[in-house]
Amino acid sequence: MPKTKTREITITESKGAFSLFKKSQTSKKDYDFSGMLALRQLLSNEKARILHTIKTQKPQSIYDLAKKLNRGFKSVNDDIKLLERFGFIELIEEKTKNRIRHRPEIVVDIMTIHIKI
Repeated sequence: MPKTKTREITITESKGAFSLFKKSQTSKKDYDFSGMLALRQLLSNEKARILHTIKTQKPQSIYDLAKKLNRGFKSVNDDIKLLERFGFIELIEEKTKNRIRHRPEIVVDIMTIHIKI
């Protein structure tokens, strides 16, 4: 089972614009945001629905998650990839018959957002 983690996102003001970055032990360039819009997209209502559904209904695959959300597979898959990239979820590979499916699992239970002005 993946270890639960805390994510910290810091928003700083620089020269009249906000700059976002995520504190992590990985390289900062992997988590740079282009601005507030990127944070808003990351924390959209659809992403919140995805996280809630993964947590409460424990879908067996991305396809199963898309069915539970009543959304298209491609859009759910794109959202899942973004959430995985920023460390909110992990995709667990499972072999079923002749296929490999990816079961989404939440690995974050706390997210802290700091705003420095």
